Amino acid sequence: MFAYDFMQNAFAAAAIVALACGAVGYFLVLRQQSFAGHALGHVGFAGATGAVLAGVSPFWGLMAVTVAGGALMGALGERLAERDVAVGMVLAVALGFGVLFLNFFTSGAGQANALLFGNVLGVDAATLWRMAGCCGVCLAALGLMARKLLFATLGPELAEAQGADLRLLSILFLALAGVAVAEAVQVVGVLLVFTLLVGPAAAALRLCTRVGTGFSLSIALAGAQALVGVALAYVTDWPSSFWISALSGGCYLGAVAVSARRA
Repeated sequence: MFAYDFMQNAFAAAAIVALACGAVGYFLVLRQQSFAGHALGHVGFAGATGAVLAGVSPFWGLMAVTVAGGALMGALGERLAERDVAVGMVLAVALGFGVLFLNFFTSGAGQANALLFGNVLGVDAATLWRMAGCCGVCLAALGLMARKLLFATLGPELAEAQGADLRLLSILFLALAGVAVAEAVQVVGVLLVFTLLVGPAAAALRLCTRVGTGFSLSIALAGAQALVGVALAYVTDWPSSFWISALSGGCYLGAVAVSARRA
């Protein structure tokens, strides 16, 4: 299968997306913001369909709206009690616009299907370089804020008492999560973005108590699920997004079983 250029691009895209999602997703789950990660994919759909209607690349519409949506979620609700309401409101408004844009998007059913379910086999070289650049931005930004973000996550009251701006950190982190979501949509689509962004990280947190080990395992699991999913899609001719989501679910259930036996 490596004799085909489109399969080489698919494996490279899956690896790049898994790296970004595994890293960002670990902090997303650790901060109990999994719902925000799920919502960002749906928010991005409105941006992608709106961009197509405006004659712009759907990727840039997706990227702009997920980043803006993430920042808005962070600004509206940093406290745990406020988060679900803030995320739900942003999601509801974005879905309303998505329905409106989809109403006018009747001539692009194929593009809409790719946005909803992903199309990793359709990634070309230009898209691959663009994804690599976004992944680099994700990892660099996460590296710069990781220490403060971890401090604010594990001890928010203490971090705030020492002068940390929790709301600003939340805005920056969820905007960064928006970048990871925009990448993941290329592989698994809007509806299944949760599988790569949250599944590996949730399994890693079940298996590891140390932050460094859990972070590394989250990236490794995301990479394994994405690459094996693409390979299975080639062998079976079933959608890669199905295989990736099935592997993610199976891995999480396995992690739950292992942690239950330890207890």
